[in-house]
Amino acid sequence: MLNNSTLETVRLALAEDLGDGDLTAALIPVDTCCEATVICREYATICGKTWFNNTFEQLSGNIMIHWQVEDGDQVEPDQVLCQLYGPARELLSGERTALNFLQTLSATATCAQTYADIVSDLPVKLLDTRKTIPGLRLAQKYAVTCGNCFNHRTGLYDGILIKENHIMACGSIAAAVDTARRTGVELPIEVEVENLDEVQQALDAEADILLLDNFTIEQLNEAVALNQGQAQLEASGNVSIDTLRSIAETGVHYISIGLLTKDIRAIDLSMRFKSL
Repeated sequence: MLNNSTLETVRLALAEDLGDGDLTAALIPVDTCCEATVICREYATICGKTWFNNTFEQLSGNIMIHWQVEDGDQVEPDQVLCQLYGPARELLSGERTALNFLQTLSATATCAQTYADIVSDLPVKLLDTRKTIPGLRLAQKYAVTCGNCFNHRTGLYDGILIKENHIMACGSIAAAVDTARRTGVELPIEVEVENLDEVQQALDAEADILLLDNFTIEQLNEAVALNQGQAQLEASGNVSIDTLRSIAETGVHYISIGLLTKDIRAIDLSMRFKSL
């Protein structure tokens, strides 16, 4: 995951926190070294090692990090995640930024894993959405996969999803699908539908995927029966811990869940320092 996007995301996060320099860390003698331990205080699925590591790499080439876990590992309360050794100034300056990445991405992975576990015995794929924290989309998309869920389109550039306003602008579902097909873009054409009449229109237009928006369980069952395996079906809206299982049991192929990336609670981590 270490690419130009990751490097730039970390650079911006450090610049946001450090500004013209860490005034408090400057009180420490420049040659002081220390060690630190990162501990997870709750059950979690870990994600974010690359962003954590690169935070310190951008501050110093003399910091060693020894991990005891991998991205995707599930950990217990008070489990040690890693130890760090190096110059105290840089370790202290990078602490908050590094932990921000780790606790946020682990929160995303943990949320995804919680939902994945509920339907692990069913042939349904849980998808994320574009409802991500600004600047962290690729990171959160990666975290979702660490929690055993799957990515929907990354942005507006890598998938065709025809929604209500697109249909209105084109005149009809059939016209919108036909226009999309004539663009020559070799991607599945997905259409958001809001009732069974629109399901039939999208099927008649030979859309590849139907996004069933805010359908009740009864309507989902009717849509699956009407579909007869013609298109892939994705359920969206009103998805929660309490409703997920019943939605999955209708036989839809996908369930998209915005809260995997937008309604997360940071994982409780601590970084304890010790002088060498």
